[in-house]
Amino acid sequence: MLSFLKSKPYLKDLLAGNFVDIHSHLLPGIDDGAKTIEDTNRLAKSFEEMGVVQFIATPHISHYIWNNSPQSIIAKHKETQILLEAENTKIPFQAAAEYFMDDWFETHFQNEKLLTLKDNYVLVEMSYMNAPVQLYKILFDLQVAGYIPVLAHPERYLFYHKNLNEYDKLKKAGCLFQLNLLATVGYYGAEITKVADELLKKGMYDFVGTDVHHNNHIASFNQKVKIDNNNIKVLKEVIANNQFFKF
Repeated sequence: MLSFLKSKPYLKDLLAGNFVDIHSHLLPGIDDGAKTIEDTNRLAKSFEEMGVVQFIATPHISHYIWNNSPQSIIAKHKETQILLEAENTKIPFQAAAEYFMDDWFETHFQNEKLLTLKDNYVLVEMSYMNAPVQLYKILFDLQVAGYIPVLAHPERYLFYHKNLNEYDKLKKAGCLFQLNLLATVGYYGAEITKVADELLKKGMYDFVGTDVHHNNHIASFNQKVKIDNNNIKVLKEVIANNQFFKF
């Protein structure tokens, strides 16, 4: 049978019951993710049901919007662990951060230690409107400081869609790419799914993340993927790469 006629899998079924998530917003009341511990508990239990065996909570650190710090995130993580254990929610989780790349960030990482996913791997993002003027300087200096940048959801930066060669430049500049899994089911729109499909085809993704904030995100894992059937094997391989972050 021709590949395009094959039935596509449900996204949740690709997690294979042993998925390690490296991008989520489950710590309560700290950014635009879970608002309360009840939200966190519900989302964590949904993770367990979906086949997530471990996850890393990555609240935003954006000095001008979400002025979190490693200290406040670590404290919230410890508090949340105790509260979830009281609810018999036992999924292991750690805390890192999703850093917004701007002028504040560049000064910050040169003076203070960053909260990383593992070792020196740090999750970074940028504005959906435009790239930072000093983007490549930031990436260079970040690596000089000893970090490996993992760029969150590159498929969602609309300003790169008309020139996919920009993604090649980012890779050559030392960025690893983290795909938002919900892009594969069309959650963010058809254009973003198309770009994600193209980046998968080119083998540009290194890791994946759920980027779960709320129940609507969880529900979308019950949808079938909309990427090319030829890229489903690639997607499975990238999902498996997340085992690197198992703790």
